[in-house]
Amino acid sequence: MKTIAIIGGGVTGVTTAYALAKRGFAVTLLERHRYVAMETSYANGGQLSASHAEVWNHRATIAKALQWMLRSDAPLLVHLHPTWHKLSWFGEFIGAMPHYHDNTIALARMAVAAREHLFQWAGDEGIQFDLKRQGILHLHRDRAEFEHALAVSKLLARGGVPRRAVTPEEMRAIEPALRGQYYGGHYTESDSSGDIHKFTTGLAQAAQRLGAQLRFNQQVVQLSAGDHCVSVTVLQDDGADTTDYDGVVICAGAASRALAAQVGDDVNVYPVKGYSVTVHLEDAASRAAAPQVSLVDDTVKLVSSRLGEDRLRVAGTAEFHGFNRDIRADRIAPLTDWVQQNFPDVSTRSITPWAGLRPMMPDLMPRVGRGKAPGVFYNTGHGHLGWTLCAATADMVAASVAAARDSVLQRTAGPLKLA
Repeated sequence: MKTIAIIGGGVTGVTTAYALAKRGFAVTLLERHRYVAMETSYANGGQLSASHAEVWNHRATIAKALQWMLRSDAPLLVHLHPTWHKLSWFGEFIGAMPHYHDNTIALARMAVAAREHLFQWAGDEGIQFDLKRQGILHLHRDRAEFEHALAVSKLLARGGVPRRAVTPEEMRAIEPALRGQYYGGHYTESDSSGDIHKFTTGLAQAAQRLGAQLRFNQQVVQLSAGDHCVSVTVLQDDGADTTDYDGVVICAGAASRALAAQVGDDVNVYPVKGYSVTVHLEDAASRAAAPQVSLVDDTVKLVSSRLGEDRLRVAGTAEFHGFNRDIRADRIAPLTDWVQQNFPDVSTRSITPWAGLRPMMPDLMPRVGRGKAPGVFYNTGHGHLGWTLCAATADMVAASVAAARDSVLQRTAGPLKLA
């Protein structure tokens, strides 16, 4: 197994290409856009947040979804139009609730491993991506929210993520620009933030230097797995073209479910839409008033990250509406309102709105590793933690591909014969 196709040029596909190229594989990355990182890896919240590893499979999530169902600006919005995909996903979501503790701990451990790989790769390749290693501060507005966070912190600690409770006075010492009234907070010094698009673009260039081929405007429409190869058919301007590879890694985000079905696997990824605004800090007053430390407001489920001197990214919300990519004004408004309320001296005159589809598995655990068919592998379904987990899962799937290659070599070599 030498030639590997990677489907998808987001952060998981590009980190997978890099990890495989470093192991000596002949890598071809297939991306349907003109460039890498043009969908969910374009303008997310920017957080590398092991402290956000808590899975959503909790009764509190169900209660809030029911409470917010009739609010168009709700942090969690489930459109009532039923589809089998949506219903099956929520059925599996509820079925995964008994694994809430174990999965939260597992994601925290994965996030810690990912941090080491990502920083190492960025350093080795000289990638500049507005990295801020100033921690992440969680904001809590009432006692119940704070006490739930205390319980989560115990799970995170078991996963290797230390997070400490802080008073309102300590919160303002950590981030002096913070306004508003809070019951308390939690601070994770080891967390960080950065620009996912800049990182992915830089690592894609590094993968090319290692020999990976990046092919754009490649819409993959058909996969076929045989005993000795995987056939990948793409649509191009002049028609369809099919190429055989020794293996394929599906990193196609929300499109992974349909591709997996073609090779006999059930990968129940659902596209959970999130929104962001990039606030352009065009004047000195706004730059001085915007926060430097990355924040999570647990009440309204929003995050913020300072990207360089002149940008503040605010992101959040979760919308279950299939593959709808519309950028709705009533979903963007709470993000800009949050800036105005918490950082009133920051001008929101110049903003760039964005929406992306998070590929989320029902148990919020990414699908990483081998499929049923020979030569088929997955690195997908990371949900809201794709940026946080990508370097670890890329290394994991690359190790799985390498193990499959070594197994084939051992079988074909046969027993050693002595002269």
